Amino acid sequence: MPRVVFSSHITRHVPVPDADVEAATLREALEAVFARHAAARGYVLDEQGHLRKHVVVFIDGARVRGRETLEDPVSGAREIHVLQALTGG
Repeated sequence: MPRVVFSSHITRHVPVPDADVEAATLREALEAVFARHAAARGYVLDEQGHLRKHVVVFIDGARVRGRETLEDPVSGAREIHVLQALTGG
């Protein structure tokens, strides 16, 4: 069962504790968290349900590939990290 962990850059705006979730895909894992903490959805997903431009997610240290579909598999994963991506120069 993967644990979903949100970075402090996100939790300072919306409190969302780490959560162990039953899920087969990244989308299912995030939806399980959003079911308990609805305010987090707007910080992570855009209006189309895709990852926001300045959000990055790692599953067991590997960056997710499906930013729009969120269909990366998470069954068997240990940790899903949701972070605010840093940009600029």
